[in-house]
Amino acid sequence: MTPLLFIFDLDGTLIDSRADLALATNAMRALHQLPPLPLETVASFVGDGVRTLAIRALEGAPVDPDLAARQISVAYAENLIVHTTPYPSVDEGLRRLHRAGHSLALVTNKPGPHTRRIVAHFGWTELFSVILGGGDTEELKPSPLPLRTVLAQTGYPPAKAWMVGDHHTDLAAARRAGIGAVYLTHGMGHQGAETPTLTFPDFRSFTTHFCPPSPAKHG
Repeated sequence: MTPLLFIFDLDGTLIDSRADLALATNAMRALHQLPPLPLETVASFVGDGVRTLAIRALEGAPVDPDLAARQISVAYAENLIVHTTPYPSVDEGLRRLHRAGHSLALVTNKPGPHTRRIVAHFGWTELFSVILGGGDTEELKPSPLPLRTVLAQTGYPPAKAWMVGDHHTDLAAARRAGIGAVYLTHGMGHQGAETPTLTFPDFRSFTTHFCPPSPAKHG
């Protein structure tokens, strides 16, 4: 088996963080006397960084988006893992890929400090050879820069690398970096105009594709 590099997105791919993101976003809105938004609405705003989330969540209200982004970040830092959980089979799947000899990395637009706290909380830090969040490189996905940074740090060629995500920003970053794109439909994103290399409905089916079970031995 040839070792591969899997670069994972976080929100909507490995973890369901919708409720905590909505909590933080609505805390910002409350500071500006704006009513709360439904969870699904906030979830649809996620994927392009906290500043873009703030702009979308303000819905045209006359509030400085940088101030709103800071307020969301402060509220979110206090409530990172209240309701957030891994999607089914993620923990098992990551460990299975790691045991099989594949390299795992994480690239997310979520701020780096938040990302590392969440990864540590779920006991995944040692599974990832590289963890890059927002602010760790000069550009966010869909720029290919974070993915190219991972390739440079791990030594893998693009032909042996895959980006695994739930959002068109993940797929676009993969295309621009010249690596394969896996689209997981269980998340909160959408593929937009991008065409993934492979699509799976959940993490278990993705893991099984790249790590098929060993055939049963008959004595």
